[in-house]
Amino acid sequence: MVFLADFGPQSKPKTGLILTLVLLAVVSALPAWAFDRQTPVVQAVQKVGPAVVNISSEYQVHNRPNPFGGNPLFDNFFRDFFEQQPQKRVSLGSGVIIDGRRGFILTNAHVIERSTSIKVTLQDERQFDVRIVGADPDSDLAVLQINTDTALPAIEMGNSDDIMIGETIIAIGNPFGFSHTVTTGVVSAVNRSINTDDRVFHDFIQTDASINPGNSGGPLLNINGELIGINTAIYAKAQGIGFAIPINKAKRIIADLIQYGHVMQAWIGLVVQDLDSRMAAYLGLQNVNGVVVTQVEEDSPAARAGLESGDLITAVGRRNVTSVDDYYAAVRALSTGETVDFSTLRDAVGKRISIKTRTYPRERAAELSWRRLGVRVQPVDQRIRRQFRILSDRGVVITEVREGSHLSHIGVAAGDVIVQLDDQTIGTIDEFSDAVIKSRLKSSVLLLVQRDDRVYYLTVRLSP
Repeated sequence: MVFLADFGPQSKPKTGLILTLVLLAVVSALPAWAFDRQTPVVQAVQKVGPAVVNISSEYQVHNRPNPFGGNPLFDNFFRDFFEQQPQKRVSLGSGVIIDGRRGFILTNAHVIERSTSIKVTLQDERQFDVRIVGADPDSDLAVLQINTDTALPAIEMGNSDDIMIGETIIAIGNPFGFSHTVTTGVVSAVNRSINTDDRVFHDFIQTDASINPGNSGGPLLNINGELIGINTAIYAKAQGIGFAIPINKAKRIIADLIQYGHVMQAWIGLVVQDLDSRMAAYLGLQNVNGVVVTQVEEDSPAARAGLESGDLITAVGRRNVTSVDDYYAAVRALSTGETVDFSTLRDAVGKRISIKTRTYPRERAAELSWRRLGVRVQPVDQRIRRQFRILSDRGVVITEVREGSHLSHIGVAAGDVIVQLDDQTIGTIDEFSDAVIKSRLKSSVLLLVQRDDRVYYLTVRLSP
């Protein structure tokens, strides 16, 4: 008996099953490259990863056995009669190799602050001791150097001036000790300012990529794996808000740190103040933002260019100036020998004035110290020791304090010895002069002052 196949309607489910099986067979036979997992992010991380380093810096802290808490009077007593107990602490951070031939590493200054020894670990687990080439707390940047005979992997510098809001970025670092952790996100904003306890940082890149403790000093990359920023800070009150220093801002600082060990600040020679409503009315300026020139230093670049007291500055280069903070942020970004255009108003008439910056002359440091810090100093020699009965053999001795200065108000007097100004140890007049010049754009400085056998840290407001 022969049975004929039934091709009627009841055969349709069997046909559909056959088609499904055929499609599954075709899909399973597709080559792996049809689903490319080598995304631009993966390629960027593979390219840059070997140039990212983990930084461990060791420093010492001294515990004072003071049962009365933080009262400095009791601190001094127990410091004299009980032995201080030094303890070691380890700080973790990140960095990136910017010059593989010379072994230069870029990181944050706060990552290596107070360090007594620093080690870096590469992605391939090689470890190196490093030395500090230079650090600049004002910009929170530092350059380290590995001493090695072999070339190291290095990152390619990008351009942070053309960053686009919303573009993809990549962060690599060492958060909480988890080495070479990769996070991604987008550029949330640019030109952000951050207020800290003692200063204001400007021009930061804001990102939503996860940045945690230990990421500091690590690279912020664009999708091409180019360095566009150095991850620096997080916003403690929120998640998904991190900040990075733009690499174009860092380039000038890097060059100065490598060449000089510190940043060479450009000299303009102006003292300015904010334009308030009363001053605006007096000058006949309505709906205008800027800062008013209150003093022009003699024979300074500004004086040579023709700026005068009473002039209003509205922009420095491409940066609009609406406050004193804006002005000093713009000046700090300038290099010595650079020519920059100032947008000014005089008698309500606008004008652009070109100024060529210079290095601040060291011979003016004594005058600067008297005007801003309010002291005159001399080296500690035998005659000075006898005159003021000084026990210290280091630093510079204060010989005169200007009446009305902050130092005079807090009780600093002739015979006190300055042994440190900010991060600069003072041993000679030249070192003191350099430190005063370096701090001239600040509103306050930290002094370490010795009187008899006691030393005191003093935060000092600088006069205009």
